[in-house]
Amino acid sequence: MFVIGNLLTALAWVLEIVFQTLSIILVVNAVLSWVRPDPSNPIVMLLDRISDAVCNPVRRLFPTVISGIDFAPFIVLILIQALGMMFLVQTLRGIAARMG
Repeated sequence: MFVIGNLLTALAWVLEIVFQTLSIILVVNAVLSWVRPDPSNPIVMLLDRISDAVCNPVRRLFPTVISGIDFAPFIVLILIQALGMMFLVQTLRGIAARMG
């Protein structure tokens, strides 16, 4: 059973890195939106695509723009921290610890 526990620990570690990277991308993209970078820059295009892919489902569920400010990245960051990091990653680590 320790093999499955190690696998779950590794999966939790990978998910934690993915969630942290996604959080950083969302924050960087939000800050970049204040300075209006060149939209044809490949890095800006990549950040926009990743951010939009994550934020668009939230935007479709309910309006997120209030007074010209889009709160979708903020909502997604809260969801990543609450559901991703605090629930999913910690649950996987707990199950892995119980398996040995």
